[in-house]
Amino acid sequence: MAFGRLERTAGPQPMSEINMTPLVDVMLVLVVIFIITAPLMTSSIKLDLPKAEAAKPNTAPAFVSLVVDPAGRAYLQDAPVSLEELASRLGQTARQNPDTEVQLRADAAVPYGRIVEVMGVAQAAGLNRIGFVANAKVPVKP
Repeated sequence: MAFGRLERTAGPQPMSEINMTPLVDVMLVLVVIFIITAPLMTSSIKLDLPKAEAAKPNTAPAFVSLVVDPAGRAYLQDAPVSLEELASRLGQTARQNPDTEVQLRADAAVPYGRIVEVMGVAQAAGLNRIGFVANAKVPVKP
């Protein structure tokens, strides 16, 4: 018997769960910011790269092989040539077919100046299509 006493109701209980909605909203905004800014930060060097169309797979263009060994000697179609002889033979090739491609293979130890010199001879002869040939990297197995 409780005279003059009122029954008490249980008051609001403290909430023990974290509201995840604001956290998810903030994380989504950060993801969007990173998605937008990541491609802009890949390279700090501004380049205007040339645009090229893919070659037709059924056409095989004519080419000559030009090799520069580690000593800097030039070989045209696997035959050693001097710069003067290279100029005359490439000029003859250019007169026969000006769209002939020069496939340049140079050793990694060859100085850049020598490669530019050989490229200049090819361009002076009238062959402007020069392709650099390299080997593919072998993937390293862990």
